[in-house]
Amino acid sequence: MAPAAMLPTAMLGALAGISITFISMRPAFQGWEEPWLFFMSFAIVLINWTANVRLPGGLPGGLVAVVIGTMLAWLAKAFHLDELMQPADVVSSFSQFGLHLPYPSGDFMKAVGGIGPLLVTAVPLGIYNFTEGMNNVESAAAAGDDYNLRQILLADGIGAIVGALLGSPFPPAVYIGHPGWKAVGGRIGYSMATGVVIGLVCFLGLTALLLAVIPLVAILPILLYIGLVIGAQAFQAVPLRHAPAVILAILPNIAGWAQTQIDNALGAAGTTAEAIGYDKLAMNGVIYHGMALLGGGAVLAGLILGAIAAFIIDRKFGWEAVYAGAGAVFSFFGFIHGTSLGWGNSAPVALGYVMIAGICLVFSRKGVLAKLPPMVDVEHAMAE
Repeated sequence: MAPAAMLPTAMLGALAGISITFISMRPAFQGWEEPWLFFMSFAIVLINWTANVRLPGGLPGGLVAVVIGTMLAWLAKAFHLDELMQPADVVSSFSQFGLHLPYPSGDFMKAVGGIGPLLVTAVPLGIYNFTEGMNNVESAAAAGDDYNLRQILLADGIGAIVGALLGSPFPPAVYIGHPGWKAVGGRIGYSMATGVVIGLVCFLGLTALLLAVIPLVAILPILLYIGLVIGAQAFQAVPLRHAPAVILAILPNIAGWAQTQIDNALGAAGTTAEAIGYDKLAMNGVIYHGMALLGGGAVLAGLILGAIAAFIIDRKFGWEAVYAGAGAVFSFFGFIHGTSLGWGNSAPVALGYVMIAGICLVFSRKGVLAKLPPMVDVEHAMAE
């Protein structure tokens, strides 16, 4: 099997890419639109959860941040200092009250015929969700909590199937950051209570009321904190020498996020990147085509690139060649670095991976390895 130390580096690096882009970026941008309120709630979250400062009465920082943020938002509305909150929205939200229980539906079968283009995202995400679950169980074990991996993955898979049959587009996931949440007081009861409360909110139609009463900007600091924890863990839980591999694993998700922003902006203007032309975009500093290829299948691409870099750093050139070969196969069929699945979808990228594998196979020969200078012990150097 592959050396275990390299795989967490790749997995955590790819996860950090998701946390920085799709978890942290939007809450940060939205928070800065109402900075006076966002900063207040964010400061409480950071003081309680990162500095481990106990709040009066042992109150949880997230709850205090939301309550104080909500009170300030409504006070600002009452004194005509800010129009963030709208009483009319609270009144209209009562129309959503009722019992909304999930029920089996076969409507999802109507979309089966057009599922092909979605596989370029779904398949890599499914593979990543599987590997992420294993990694997170190991992370929990390192924090002193041992869970049965087979049972957890089985529950994760069954939950996804049952949810899909009931119309849910959101698969369950084995959550990252177990040591961090444990450190701030989260236990199994918290997770169970969260599931019960969210279920009641959805079944009783309370979502609209909560969104009307609680300002989103008071909740955003919690999402930003989650992104910070996940991103930080990618560097804290791996050897220091693997930091470049973590960065490389992050890049595909940044590319995917940036492409999404560009596509959405162009869509709002009634056009597309293809209509404008890649050359014209490149002349204005937007390397759209390269961005799309790098970000295609970003999760799996980050895993492959991060693993390749980690193996090279540790001079495991034979294993690097194996992962580069896998990258070549995935690229050729469009699972990564492509916009759709198909034969030869990203053949130039696949050729690039083959070339990397070939170079590393040369360096994997014992005679070549013996001539290389000693590896630098980064951890020891930093300690000195």
